[in-house]
Amino acid sequence: MTKKETHRKEQDEIKETINIESPEAAADETAAIPAATEADMEAEIAARDAEITKLREEVMRRAADFENFRKQKEREVAQSGVRMLENTVRDLLPMIDDLKRLMSHIPAEMQAMSEAKPFIEGVELIRKNFMSLLENKGVKEIEAKGKVLDVNFHEAITQVDAPGAEPDTIVEEYQTGYTLGDRVIRHAKVIVAR
Repeated sequence: MTKKETHRKEQDEIKETINIESPEAAADETAAIPAATEADMEAEIAARDAEITKLREEVMRRAADFENFRKQKEREVAQSGVRMLENTVRDLLPMIDDLKRLMSHIPAEMQAMSEAKPFIEGVELIRKNFMSLLENKGVKEIEAKGKVLDVNFHEAITQVDAPGAEPDTIVEEYQTGYTLGDRVIRHAKVIVAR
């Protein structure tokens, strides 16, 4: 006999055993199960409805938690971008200050020379392009000269006697301050009247 035939023979014997025992076993099992009453079924339906409601609330709670998590991550990404931009702008400010100082310290004789004019105009163009780039990113200079000292935007480095100027009026700007949106990146360093 082959393996297949042996296996088939064993299966047939098992089926005969089940068929012989099956009617009695089925009768015993039916007798053991009590007939379900309508009240029992309604109680089971109510219990299942309560469980469904509980699971639905859990799913809604998890969905709300996930939505809050998603929004928090979006805020963190946006804040990270703003911080990175602030740091980059802070790194560029000294170069802008240097260009501004260079332009303010060009001797008058050099400005009058026709050979120096293209270089002077080139430096001014570079400064304007830097400022244009920063303005496109939301960076603005803080106005200082002639304004009343505001500690939110200005940092007084010294006080001087200034005839004709009211106390706490800015008479000179030592270093330009900048804002990015509504945040101060660098306070303007100023000299104020006593």
